[in-house]
Amino acid sequence: MKKKNNKHGFTLAELLIVVAIIAVLTAIAIPVFSAQLEKAREATDLANIRSAYAEVSSAGLLGEEANYEKTVALKQQQSGWQTSGDKFIGEVNINSLEVVKDGSVKVTYVPEEGENAAHVTVTMGSGTTTGGTTTEG
Repeated sequence: MKKKNNKHGFTLAELLIVVAIIAVLTAIAIPVFSAQLEKAREATDLANIRSAYAEVSSAGLLGEEANYEKTVALKQQQSGWQTSGDKFIGEVNINSLEVVKDGSVKVTYVPEEGENAAHVTVTMGSGTTTGGTTTEG
């Protein structure tokens, strides 16, 4: 009787090589993906701080409240800014603020006495503060 010759399939060695290649690619991709997720969280935090800054500035300029403040909870899971470059919101340089994991940012409008300007401060949970001046018109 003639033996059937079946050559349709992969050997165990070929399958192991494919699995090893997939494992190496996954090991490389996970840290890159995590870094991109952190940058996305950072961008979300900056947008939320910018929105709070605009809300506090408009509330102060419209005279709705004398000392208006807004607190923004941070979504970042790493301490410090991961992206480089200056980050300004109004006249406030956010780079000087120390980012703390699971921290918060407080944006406060405080009118100044004697002149036609007001001060908007952005404060991190660590106490680092930066301010900007908003002109009332």
